[in-house]
Amino acid sequence: MDRRLFSYINWGLLIFMLLLYLLGVGNLYSASGTRVGGGMVFSGFYQRQLIWGMCGLVCMMAAMSFDYRQLRNLAWPFFLVSILLLLLVPVVGKTIYGAKRWIPLGFMSIQPSEIAKFAVLVLSARLLARDESPLGWKDFSTVLCVALVPCTLIILQPDLGTTLLLLLILGGMILFRGLRGYVLKTCLLAAPTVAAFMWFAGMHDYQRQRILTFLNPGHDPRGTGYHILQSRIAIGSGRLWGKGFTEGTQSQLRFLPERHSDFAVAVFGEEWGFVGCVILVTLFCLFLLSIFSTAVQAKDRFGSLLVVGIFFYFFWQIFINIGMVIGLMPVVGIPLPFISYGGSATLLNFTLLGIVLNVSMRRFMFKG
Repeated sequence: MDRRLFSYINWGLLIFMLLLYLLGVGNLYSASGTRVGGGMVFSGFYQRQLIWGMCGLVCMMAAMSFDYRQLRNLAWPFFLVSILLLLLVPVVGKTIYGAKRWIPLGFMSIQPSEIAKFAVLVLSARLLARDESPLGWKDFSTVLCVALVPCTLIILQPDLGTTLLLLLILGGMILFRGLRGYVLKTCLLAAPTVAAFMWFAGMHDYQRQRILTFLNPGHDPRGTGYHILQSRIAIGSGRLWGKGFTEGTQSQLRFLPERHSDFAVAVFGEEWGFVGCVILVTLFCLFLLSIFSTAVQAKDRFGSLLVVGIFFYFFWQIFINIGMVIGLMPVVGIPLPFISYGGSATLLNFTLLGIVLNVSMRRFMFKG
């Protein structure tokens, strides 16, 4: 790889990413602790996250080492491989918490839906980059149908959160690319019908219950509303400055469920308070701004759309997870990047950021 490329790297993005990752590992260390008697016992979540992070750095370096335009030719093979893996989930997948989403490989498990996110993102960027004119029905329908195939397989697992995330990423990319006026108006008019269909035919009873609980979490405080209520208590008890590192009572005494994954930021809010949360949100904003600046500076449509898709991938996860934890969004099982525990998600996060850095490094190497 040409050494001159490193002079164009987005160092701000790299710094913000590493800061968020280190904050996440520290938060997982605290979230892994449980008070037993007068002492603390720690599980190995933070240690495994460190290992996944090291593997993720290798993936990031690999994603930076080639010309990202080669992904155009790999878009369809990636997509077909992801569909094959999703088809294998019902056959060989293992069930955790009532959902079959993982394929065991002996020493580890992979989540094909994470691979599908990357595949849909790359293929959508290729399809959307074919010309500059706003999308008409033909191009819009092509991109939408491509995305609906993995979405259908994912929602059958069932995994409503990942399905929603895929559609939101695609929607962001399409709006950035541009739609013809009549297509946009039709989509806006059809949205209530699609929402009604999903409510009555496309959602399981427990998924509908999550939305009802979001509207009134106090209706079932010991059942479906327990997660949101405990999360609010944890964040509220942190007040201005927080209780201090590893001093959170809601998390350490195990009142807060899923404290290492979906509700990891509630642990952070309890221990570091309002000030800590403001710093965390600021870091995420700077992180997203660094990604978007790369999209604007990219010298070809494919690279720009690729980075825009990655921007929306992180934006929607951050927005939905934080909104979910403070009770402004329904609980849909979407983790917070770098803060929540997750092997497949960590590898994907680092890989996608490697592609952003790849686009940044090559923005002056060609025109088109």
